[in-house]
Amino acid sequence: MKMRHAKKRLIVASLVATSLVATMAGCASGAAGGGSDGNNGELTVWTHNGGNVEELAAVQAIVDGYNESQDKTTVKLQAFPQASYNDSVIAAAASGKLPCIVDIDGPNVPNWAWAKYLTPLDLSVDLDENLPSTLGIWNGETYSVGYYDVALAMFARKSVLAENGIRQATIDQPWTQAEFGDALEKLKATGTWTNPLDIGTGDVGEWYPYAFSPLLQSFGGDLIERDEYQSAEGVLNGPEALEWAEWMQSLATDGYIATKSGADSALDFQNNVTAIQYGGSWAAANNAAALGDDLAVMPSVDLGEGTKIGGGSWQWGVTTGCADTEAAMDYLSYSLSPENIAAVAVATATIPATDAAAALVPGFEEGGNLAIFREFSAQSAVLRPETPAYPFIATEFTKATQDIINGGDPQDTLDAAVTAIDANIKSNGGYTQK
Repeated sequence: MKMRHAKKRLIVASLVATSLVATMAGCASGAAGGGSDGNNGELTVWTHNGGNVEELAAVQAIVDGYNESQDKTTVKLQAFPQASYNDSVIAAAASGKLPCIVDIDGPNVPNWAWAKYLTPLDLSVDLDENLPSTLGIWNGETYSVGYYDVALAMFARKSVLAENGIRQATIDQPWTQAEFGDALEKLKATGTWTNPLDIGTGDVGEWYPYAFSPLLQSFGGDLIERDEYQSAEGVLNGPEALEWAEWMQSLATDGYIATKSGADSALDFQNNVTAIQYGGSWAAANNAAALGDDLAVMPSVDLGEGTKIGGGSWQWGVTTGCADTEAAMDYLSYSLSPENIAAVAVATATIPATDAAAALVPGFEEGGNLAIFREFSAQSAVLRPETPAYPFIATEFTKATQDIINGGDPQDTLDAAVTAIDANIKSNGGYTQK
């Protein structure tokens, strides 16, 4: 996955989420029934990959392979430009004309399931083989499955770390908060970099909750309490969250990060505009091509409660309006072969969802130079809250984080976000299944 594709995915996911949480809240008691897709031996797959040539080609190859493997069902792939996927899904959902299979960003699956647009999966493959972050689960049911995930990491030049007496962090010994602060202070003091660290503050949409809520969780806070998912009180505005907010703000006030970073964090890192990039696994290949053996790939920082990174990427689900769910489940089961998962992972430069698929992808095999990202994901990934309220939570968290980085009062900002989130949950009856 090239950086621009990853960013587009995150932007579109946020747009879809913001619109769908409002649209679906008004019709959550209904189902996506009434559609005709799946009749007459034909079913349709919708994807947001109209603007991503590599991934679209990989998915099309899976569709073609399935059609050639049997003669009962013909699957048709319909791709939308990312900018219009949002509107197309909303319109189809409102009119009960969703296709049999849709792709959806993982953290938004509970909202779709709550609105009764997705049906639980009943596949012939063992999903226990998948990375947990590649499954969309709500109320104990699995509603979606993905071919891949991505992972966050710290990228730096080994030579820069050595020159400044900074230890290269490892998966067993990540940087502590104090150690990370000391490293940034040393790098800033050299005068080489205006802002030594790039955390992608210039990005928009889903990047903020994906990249920055794990840092909150590493402090011991969270976006919402995860027992009943009914309130953010005490977890998004408690002492641990306040400590996170003050730390995030200090990164800007101390000059370690820009309040709005460049358009391409990876490119800035490769061009030595910044010394450390907090970015995704999709940047690894280009970073390695630019820096070679000088590239250090390190885990995220341990801010007190262990390293945490975001989990969950685009996945596939079957809609409740599908006229032939058995055929849809059969197609999805076929698509999850190690060979198919590996082909998509190669096309997107992402982490293969299963060990069997990883063994087929150069670099992700055991001992490969990219296998560390699967370790990051397996050991540190935290799913964004599995609640239908997540799209609203994500929007509020993004606004709050931007305000904090730009100098807003940390406690007041967090309190305001909690008030808005709790009010949204209450106004939707706690997002309990209807």
